[in-house]
Amino acid sequence: MSNRLNEKSDVYSFGVVLLEIIAGRPAFINTHERIHISKWVGLLLPKGDIYSIVDSRLERSFNVSSVWKAVELAMACVSKHPINRPSMSQVLVELKECLATELARTKQSGNHTEIGNSIEMMSQNSIAMLRPSVR
Repeated sequence: MSNRLNEKSDVYSFGVVLLEIIAGRPAFINTHERIHISKWVGLLLPKGDIYSIVDSRLERSFNVSSVWKAVELAMACVSKHPINRPSMSQVLVELKECLATELARTKQSGNHTEIGNSIEMMSQNSIAMLRPSVR
């Protein structure tokens, strides 16, 4: 809104992308009116039904607490007030925790499928090497 790009605007953008990934929906959702994904998720959160937010193609095959944490993190990233948004370092730490929880679930359930292998490969190769940087 201020037309100034900085770390907090990057965090906002990342939060939008994270919501798009979690929900499997575009940034603007066409219901009876065009609504931003952060507003759409914000309307669903009080209902407490994570399954109405998460992409149905996941077929409920995820750790609910890990996804809640990711949704709450994404919503913090898209906070209206930049001061309330986390830093990218905080985002990275929390996403790594979500990933670790999901990896533990896939190993524990014996369902270490192609998806589980992909998640593990990502955590070892790319996510671990990410370092936040300011523009």
